[in-house]
Amino acid sequence: MKKVIAAIFVLGAVGILVLGFLPSNNGASPANDFLRLHIRANSNSNADQAVKHQVRAAVIDEFTPIFSTITTREQAMGVLSSNVSRLQTLANDILREAGKNYTARVALRSEFFPTRAYNDVVLPEGYYDALIIELGAAAGDNWWCVIYPPLCFLQNNIGGERGVVYRSRLQEIIRRWF
Repeated sequence: MKKVIAAIFVLGAVGILVLGFLPSNNGASPANDFLRLHIRANSNSNADQAVKHQVRAAVIDEFTPIFSTITTREQAMGVLSSNVSRLQTLANDILREAGKNYTARVALRSEFFPTRAYNDVVLPEGYYDALIIELGAAAGDNWWCVIYPPLCFLQNNIGGERGVVYRSRLQEIIRRWF
């Protein structure tokens, strides 16, 4: 009998540990409820990475007032669809001012993203509709965020300083109990 109780206890502990390593979506909706932004730098040179950050800042500055009034993903898709050429011009103006000899390409399409946390929202890996901005060869490190709901515009997330937030499911369960 003691062996059975010990086995149940061990299996339960292992189960809780396994749950601690599973991704949590904290009530996040399926991929089709989100719209993401993905900016790919020309290369990993310091200059190309710096211009990628300039493009990112310009896009966020340009669309923060617009996205503050958007209430549905469909509205967000509509705004971006009608502004693809405006965004491409914006990115190309920044590239030209920075003395770059390459241009930007902007498109709306479905693309694969790995699991990513934005503050308390964890989006599982999968295909998401996204605004893609490719700078030059688009072979450098990239930057992404969520346009809708507007997680790109959260103060702590704009510079990417927070990065990925790792969480323990076991710790969350223990906190709920105590």
